[in-house]
Amino acid sequence: MRTFQFKFFGEALILAAGLFLGGRAIKQGMVQFKELDRTVTAKGLSEKEVKADKATWPLKFKELGNDPAELYERIEKNTQTVVSFLKANGFTDEEISLAPPTLVDQQANMSYSSETVRYRYKANCVVTVVTKNVDLVRKLVSRQTELMRQGVTIVGNEYDEGPVVTYEFTGLNEIKPEMIAEATKNARKTAERFAEDSDSKLGKIRTADQGQFSIDSRDQNTPWLKNVRVVTTVVYYLKD
Repeated sequence: MRTFQFKFFGEALILAAGLFLGGRAIKQGMVQFKELDRTVTAKGLSEKEVKADKATWPLKFKELGNDPAELYERIEKNTQTVVSFLKANGFTDEEISLAPPTLVDQQANMSYSSETVRYRYKANCVVTVVTKNVDLVRKLVSRQTELMRQGVTIVGNEYDEGPVVTYEFTGLNEIKPEMIAEATKNARKTAERFAEDSDSKLGKIRTADQGQFSIDSRDQNTPWLKNVRVVTTVVYYLKD
């Protein structure tokens, strides 16, 4: 009988010790979980001003007339004048493209008006330059009035369709790593400041979001200068 009681007492003691140790482990696990759940979210900004490395320049001009054959000859002549102007100033055949002229019969469009049209036909013509030589485009845009002396009047966009020249920056992949590193560094500085103010220490990164890159003109007057911007969001663990 004593042997049975002693055996029962021993098993109960072992069970109690196991429950105690297990409960302690669970408690420690919960504490660790709460500590790991303490986080701070910080955003880091990186901005860089760059110069456009691609320009698209459409040179538009119009021709008016009543004789389609004579109109076609003037279109050919003036198109060649524009192309010669571009080549003489450094552009190559690969950078110059010609779009077929669009011809409008203005008498056919008079169904809504009783006004007399002096010229029946209007032709819209475009010679487009696509180049990496941004500086040359900027230089010649200010000199395109020279074409007027040769009988060609370059017109702007109708109905405020946007800028005459479109400038682009295509070298984003080359500056991405540097900008992401800078944005992440700035995010860490912000998180460290928060941790210091809350009497904590910054732990490892929990999650990180690179964010979207944006490329915009610096201002309306200098569209060939671009602002590249990215905001990185980083979540850090906090510890005591």
